[in-house]
Amino acid sequence: MTTDTPQPNDGRHDIEQAVAELGERLPEPLKPLAWLVYSYRWAWWCGGAALFREIDPAIWRRSECNPRAVIEAIPPARLRELANQAEFRQRVADLAKRIKADLERPRIATTIPPDRPVAYFCSEFAIHCSLPLYGGGLGVLAGDLLKAASDLGIPMVGVGLLYRQGYFHQRMDPTGWQHEYWTTTQFERLPVVRVTTAGNHPLTVDIVIRARPVRVQVWRVNVGRVPLYLLDTDCEENHPIDRWITARLYVGDRHTRLAQYAVLGIGGVRALTAVGIRPSLVHMNEGHAALSSFERVRQMLASGLSADDAFARVTQETVFTTHTPVAAGNEGYLEAEIEPVLKDFIEGIGIPREMFYDLGRLTPGDRAAPANITPLALRTSRAANGVSRRHGEVARRMWQPLWPEYKVEDIPIGHVTNGVHTTTWMAAPMQELLERHLPHWRARGSDPGLWRRIDDIPDHELWQVRCAQRQALIRYAREKSVQDRLGRPETSEYVEAAFRAFDPNVLTVGFARRMATYKRFYLLTRFPERGLHVIEDPATPVQLIVAGKAHPQDQEAKEALHDFFQLKRAPTVGQRVVFLEDYDLHIAPRIVAGVDLWLNLPRPPLEASGTSGMKVTLNGGLNLSVRDGWWVEAYDGENGWVVDSPSADSNVQDDHDAVAVQDLLEREVIPLFYDRGADGIPHRWLQKIKRAMRTLIPRFTAERMLREYVEAMYTPHDPTGTK
Repeated sequence: MTTDTPQPNDGRHDIEQAVAELGERLPEPLKPLAWLVYSYRWAWWCGGAALFREIDPAIWRRSECNPRAVIEAIPPARLRELANQAEFRQRVADLAKRIKADLERPRIATTIPPDRPVAYFCSEFAIHCSLPLYGGGLGVLAGDLLKAASDLGIPMVGVGLLYRQGYFHQRMDPTGWQHEYWTTTQFERLPVVRVTTAGNHPLTVDIVIRARPVRVQVWRVNVGRVPLYLLDTDCEENHPIDRWITARLYVGDRHTRLAQYAVLGIGGVRALTAVGIRPSLVHMNEGHAALSSFERVRQMLASGLSADDAFARVTQETVFTTHTPVAAGNEGYLEAEIEPVLKDFIEGIGIPREMFYDLGRLTPGDRAAPANITPLALRTSRAANGVSRRHGEVARRMWQPLWPEYKVEDIPIGHVTNGVHTTTWMAAPMQELLERHLPHWRARGSDPGLWRRIDDIPDHELWQVRCAQRQALIRYAREKSVQDRLGRPETSEYVEAAFRAFDPNVLTVGFARRMATYKRFYLLTRFPERGLHVIEDPATPVQLIVAGKAHPQDQEAKEALHDFFQLKRAPTVGQRVVFLEDYDLHIAPRIVAGVDLWLNLPRPPLEASGTSGMKVTLNGGLNLSVRDGWWVEAYDGENGWVVDSPSADSNVQDDHDAVAVQDLLEREVIPLFYDRGADGIPHRWLQKIKRAMRTLIPRFTAERMLREYVEAMYTPHDPTGTK
């Protein structure tokens, strides 16, 4: 649903055809479900997923919450039964009417021409759990931004890769060692369409990689009113090695990753040209798409522009977001590594090859130095930003060698602090509570004045919602932990422990994220005796929910998981601690909605932003975090808890922070949670929740983030972004 003029090959007719074909399976009153399936707008509409789930809960669960699969698998008799239910027919009609009206709302006023949208390039997008194209926070952030663009009507298209096997799945063995496995996604069964030409042939673009032509096909998924184009090399005419390029996200082989960057950057630009989209601006979300700048330079040189004019124009039409100071996110490749993969492309740009390499080196002319994807992106962008105020400062220090004539504070890297998409991450009970007391909150999510009224919500109503969400999490954690423990396999006593004792009335603490070493998961087991004392106290018990994947090549993170599992031998750990395997978009919303306290323990200053804690706040949970990333600008002394890490060697810092966390839990967090009034309600705890929601929600939404990008980064007058 969009008012923009269709292009011959932009995939809209493929969406329309897919909707028509799916609609043939549906009785007339249910036909609106077909176009709802292909919009993904239902995924962040309160009640949208519930409608599809009701068709057949078992198929919904087995299909990874894929509405197309549900409709295609359901027996016709069930569809006729639903079509004869007046209440279900009305719900379908109401949902279709409301989503159609939402998708046709006027755009907010911007300088971005509707026919020349912003092209948002990213290596991963987390739109919904049924579309496994994500590995962690980068993808979640990208998905949230596209949803905000749909909500606000910002002219935007997404460009990413279609990974046939996505990110790995996780299975733990009884000793605590992580094992990885991959499954192949049948995208032909998802609400995604292969883009075709007017002759109904697959639309493709070609790239030369490893001295071989590689054919890239283009897929489209509608994220509300934002099209997301996904590139795929799994074509029969490609060499078997080249078909593997887009098989897995964050594959370990460096040459394959470099080939992925070529498909994303070079192929992404060529795909946009092929579908008839001429973006007014390219936003590179992390350096994986840095080659997009050089493909655009190549095209401009081929059209007759000089090299100076081509680079000036590309730079003027490009912005860049860097997401991490961690080395793995800022990859560098030696010339000897790049040449076997990209030699043909580099030679075909039309600039001296040393110019290409020097744009990626910290010190131009140093042929022994690697070309790094982040400098390539920084040097071809008019504006660049980190993803929090603290990260902006870190990024300016980190990349000062690119501008040796500047003082650190003058380095042209600003910041736009991340935010989260409110209606994606706020659970339905909290949304319904706000609907009763803060009408129109969805349309005014970034308005501080609106959120001041949260103090007027009666404590008993807020507590009722918090208990309902915690209860839903505990119910899920019981069921999943039993499945996980049976699958390892564990002893029957250990299998039954969590199901028998995990309690919906107990203070529930969450620690869930990518298990990267710098996240310091190991702090939870730094002083095990004291930690066990905290969870064992029968008067004020604590239960801990942990989830997260260690990258297959991160042995240190795997060791931390292994050490954590050794605690299961302690008497009460099986009843008070659960590890939920295979952390993904099925699990994450349940955890952030249900936990009372969120732990965030990265080693400063390596947490660029962090968004999980923002999602917890949306649901009435509280944060206990190291002073890093977003928490530096979020914490006000009363809206959560903070650990001030000393600037010391890592062991001293780790010891200090592990003790500080346990001190805060024992002296402040646990007593406050169990301090109940005569009515059994923890009023002081709820006052802290209200302060956190009032002070944090309006400042850390995806809507606010995108508006800031539009005003400070997408508008040409500001060359440095926000500082």
